[in-house]
Amino acid sequence: MDVTLKPLGDRIVVKPIEQEERTAGGIILPETAKEKPQEGEVIAAGPGRLDDAGKRVPMEVKVGDRVLYAKYAGTEIKLGDTKVLIFKESDVLAVVER
Repeated sequence: MDVTLKPLGDRIVVKPIEQEERTAGGIILPETAKEKPQEGEVIAAGPGRLDDAGKRVPMEVKVGDRVLYAKYAGTEIKLGDTKVLIFKESDVLAVVER
């Protein structure tokens, strides 16, 4: 079953990017020792919020952007085998440019 999410307003859907399972020294980290991811890829974005005059304010992030967000930001949703986060654009701390 293929599900597509269409976020509303200024919300975005982010797929967290998991950290490496090995340290630089080659030690394999168990699932319980891993940090909660704070970087992810935007897979869907809403149309933007409405300002006080009722005009649409466009989103600063777009699909495909890599973003940094607060450790416990958003609501985690499971789509099949994939975990995604839904949160407001204002919870994005930075866009990662490489």
